[in-house]
Amino acid sequence: MYGFRRWLLRRFGAQIGIGVRIRPSVTIPYPWKLQIGDYSWIGDDAVLYTFARITIGKNAVVSQKSYLCAGTHDYRSAGFDIQAFPIVVEDEAWLAADVFVAPGVTVGKGTVVGSRSSVFSDLPPMMVCIGSPARPVHPRLQSSDLAQSSLP
Repeated sequence: MYGFRRWLLRRFGAQIGIGVRIRPSVTIPYPWKLQIGDYSWIGDDAVLYTFARITIGKNAVVSQKSYLCAGTHDYRSAGFDIQAFPIVVEDEAWLAADVFVAPGVTVGKGTVVGSRSSVFSDLPPMMVCIGSPARPVHPRLQSSDLAQSSLP
């Protein structure tokens, strides 16, 4: 039913690439503010809280129970005014299980965010990031790096 889900989201204004997999239990309150690139995956029980635009690049993964929250409230105002800031998850990034991404954050190309991490500020490309708040811990290895490291 992935094709039907893509079709339905597109009818409501979402920009969904080819081969995208969005699990049936994913929550997307405002689909017209969503853009997902080709061959990306959105896991079970993920929430894409599209109060502002959420952009997910090509070949990216948002794993199960992750929560991308593009809206918040201004705690400095008496009425807790609603604020919305876009989220960008660049190409080939992977948000592992149960990751929280705050409003206004960009996750860099190819970055891996470890399970249960909370992302409150931008993360650089091609890094492994963990924690709450998530911080880069080491570069993500590329296949050429792996081949070189296995040489005697």
